[in-house]
Amino acid sequence: VVLERARLFLGQDDYLSGALCESLEQVSLYLRPRMFYLYFFFSSKASENLTQLRAYAQRVRELLVQYEDESDGKIRLHFVDPEPFSDEEDQATAFGLQAVPTPNGNDLYFGIAGTNSVNNEESIAFLQPDKEKFLEYDISRLVQTLSKPDLPVVGLMSSLKINGDVDMQTFQTTPPWTVVEQLGQVFKIRNVGEHASVIPEDVDVLVIVHPKGLSDDSLRAIDQFAMKGGRILAFVDPLAESDRGAGQGMPSSPIGKASDLNRLLGKWGVTMETGKVIGDQQYALQVNGPEGRPVRHLAILGLQKDSLSREDVVTSSLDSVNVSTAGILDIAKDATTDITPLITSSKYAAPIDVANFQVMSNPEDLEKGFSPTGERYVIAARLSGHAESAFAPKDKKSELVTSTDDLNVIVVADTDILTDRLWVHVQNFFGQRIASPWANNGDLVVNAVDNLVGSASLISIRSRGRFSRPFDVVQDLRREAESQYLQSANDLQAQLSEAEQKLTALQNEKKENNLLSLSPEQEKTLEQFQQEKVRIRKQLRDVRHQLDKDIEALGTMLKFLDIFLIPLVLTLLLIAVNYVRTRREVKAGE
Repeated sequence: VVLERARLFLGQDDYLSGALCESLEQVSLYLRPRMFYLYFFFSSKASENLTQLRAYAQRVRELLVQYEDESDGKIRLHFVDPEPFSDEEDQATAFGLQAVPTPNGNDLYFGIAGTNSVNNEESIAFLQPDKEKFLEYDISRLVQTLSKPDLPVVGLMSSLKINGDVDMQTFQTTPPWTVVEQLGQVFKIRNVGEHASVIPEDVDVLVIVHPKGLSDDSLRAIDQFAMKGGRILAFVDPLAESDRGAGQGMPSSPIGKASDLNRLLGKWGVTMETGKVIGDQQYALQVNGPEGRPVRHLAILGLQKDSLSREDVVTSSLDSVNVSTAGILDIAKDATTDITPLITSSKYAAPIDVANFQVMSNPEDLEKGFSPTGERYVIAARLSGHAESAFAPKDKKSELVTSTDDLNVIVVADTDILTDRLWVHVQNFFGQRIASPWANNGDLVVNAVDNLVGSASLISIRSRGRFSRPFDVVQDLRREAESQYLQSANDLQAQLSEAEQKLTALQNEKKENNLLSLSPEQEKTLEQFQQEKVRIRKQLRDVRHQLDKDIEALGTMLKFLDIFLIPLVLTLLLIAVNYVRTRREVKAGE
């Protein structure tokens, strides 16, 4: 009504009245009850021979109808069949939907687009069947994004130079870490002081990186932010390799590179083990050793799908995440909070003392005495549900919130996971930084923040269950054999080192005393040491050969079972069933 009266009063002739009417029209759109228009694009003709895909499309259609029914008229649903060279195909392209070629030569569109009353657009380019368990989350997220067109605010509290720094040697500025630039493309980044005593009210998600020496005021601010419904993504570390200390860029000792947030996390159900780094034989990556040859580093890990939760939307689509000197999260047995592991080690892992890294010159030294415990250690976890505040109110008039039923926190026990060196190659192309990721570390951070930005209902949506289970028996048996080999190899290596030391001592004694020859006893001892050295080297080769032989025998046995024995058993069983059935028919006929 206001818009129409303004148009009649001002007219549409001059620029001022036109601009004012346009502004009033935008106001009317915001005042109008929110409406969402969802468009489900599915190519019927192109999918004629794709039975499974058509069945999945029918399930998507039924779920969208439920959304429309439950929206109380706020969602309007449209089904679109984008035939080739049609206006509907142009509409799908305009929404950014992905066309996939099919065997019959046609392009298949299978996606969802949405708009709201202020013409914001969101879309799911293609609905992948293997991601069906997250379909409800994806649709809910699309609607959630349309309902809040403004960019969410992410507060960044870090003791590391994650936003860039000044190189003290060249006095030139270094750019922000790639993960921060990536977040800035999707969210509005607001820097929160490292020791801030107040978290700004407009912050939707607080990202904390390597908290150290926080005051009570800062801890209280973080605690109250969480108690009042704020979401937190925290990166803590027992050994933050990017922590250069306070001494003009000089590296500090490993002992002083630990995060400290256990006062809050312990109250919420988890604590990071102090002074312990996770080592893992299965996921250890190769690095350059002292002589330039590649060696495995037990504390630099390339975690694969088996270690990334397939049941949580944050990690379900990731293939690999790299960490370095990561910590261990201990889950309290009496925790009132719901704690869900997101990233775990393999069972061929064990804690390594942080002090070992202070004197380490060769990564291979970490393997000496290393013995896997068979336990999977938690590296990242989601905390949700009921939690108590870590701060008790001083009096009855205190404004402190003492508990919440809506805690939403994700904790990652590694800060090096954010550094460029572990997941991305950055090149300068005519003044422009080009990032080429080779691991999913950046995707993990964006997924976590994107998930935490959503409402409590959206965050609580879990997957519908797994549709397949990977076959990993061979890999486990291989690692078990390798673990036994490593233990035997360590013992033999120690014996070899001892023999070589005694042998060297005898030879040095001969040189120091200027002896042309040794005594018969010494000659006999020297010969024994040489024979012992040869014997130990042979045992090392035999152990390695036995490992390869066991693995080959395992493969042969599995092939025999899969190709011959199991089909034979099934065939005999079928013959037996058929024989029994025939006998019964004969007796019945008699």
